[in-house]
Amino acid sequence: MDKKLRFGLIGCGRISFKHIEALVNNHDNAELVALCDLEIEKAELLKKRYRELLDKKNVKINNIEVYRDYQELLKRADIDIVSIATFSGTHAEITINALKSGKHVIVEKPMALSIKDADEMIVTAKKYNRKLTVCHQNRFNSTVQKLRKAVEENSFGKLVHGVASIRWNRNDDYYRQASWRGTWEQDGGTLMNQGIHNIDLLQWMMGPVERLYAEADTFLRNIEGEDMGAAVLRFKNGAIGIIEGSACIYPKNLEETLSIFGEKGTVRIGGVAINKIIDWKFADGLDDEEEVKKEANYEDPDTVYGYGHTPLYRDFIDAVLNDREPYITGEDGKKAVEIVLAIYKSRKTGLPVEFPLKDFSTLDMKE
Repeated sequence: MDKKLRFGLIGCGRISFKHIEALVNNHDNAELVALCDLEIEKAELLKKRYRELLDKKNVKINNIEVYRDYQELLKRADIDIVSIATFSGTHAEITINALKSGKHVIVEKPMALSIKDADEMIVTAKKYNRKLTVCHQNRFNSTVQKLRKAVEENSFGKLVHGVASIRWNRNDDYYRQASWRGTWEQDGGTLMNQGIHNIDLLQWMMGPVERLYAEADTFLRNIEGEDMGAAVLRFKNGAIGIIEGSACIYPKNLEETLSIFGEKGTVRIGGVAINKIIDWKFADGLDDEEEVKKEANYEDPDTVYGYGHTPLYRDFIDAVLNDREPYITGEDGKKAVEIVLAIYKSRKTGLPVEFPLKDFSTLDMKE
């Protein structure tokens, strides 16, 4: 790869620093040329941070324009890729407009808050021959890659069950910081916001899903969406899945773990960002558990976002330059959204939900 692609970043809030970090780490093939946020001050701070990080690498940057209106950014013909890190309820509209304007798109999770919008994003990308990827960055973790390889090689034998546990704390201050958080219109609850990464990994290892039944409620936090929810899934291969997601854990984040259990294998992954193998046991005896941990595990990152944005950007840049599908496609991103929306539908109806989910939206929870 020797061409440098030009990026515009829309949304300069909480997660945007991981996108800046990924751009800096891929500076040989990526250049930030535009930033956009409703609060110009946030964009200016991010611009300064990007410049400081590249200065440390002795990399000079060209001028970065700052916008309040993302439509103005999309008018620029010199931008190849747009990264979208706005609040969840805006992801679909901005993505579709960006694709129509000829940009390739990296969009934060969840890609959309309805089946209809997710489908339209996928169709639009194909219609305009643009690449689309969704930030399920934990798929790139060495621990997760190791587990995926074991699943693909059938090391588990018959899969029996898998568990995605997200036991975190998000207090009322967190929700007060941004009025969109926890609302049905712009976010959803804990499962859609915090839990969706682990839900994505569970279905990637065990899926596709046949049906699920769920219970969820708002126990402690002053939000519309759930602050705790649980679901039992039946996968098409007969295995059972369990999802448990909470923002009510006292007094702080406790754990996020992914567990896969089969006839001939047991694997548990934990750590701050699914970055440590806790158990790695297989009947074939081919792997030394401690050696596997030594090779795949890495130090806990500073935040739950982990380090996956950098390889995700590297993959997407390569996909654009070599005209191939990105490692994580729009269709992949839709699967986790579909599961969370099915959980919401089950909560609303009190009934199991069959897959595929034809249409449902977080807005349906307002009725």
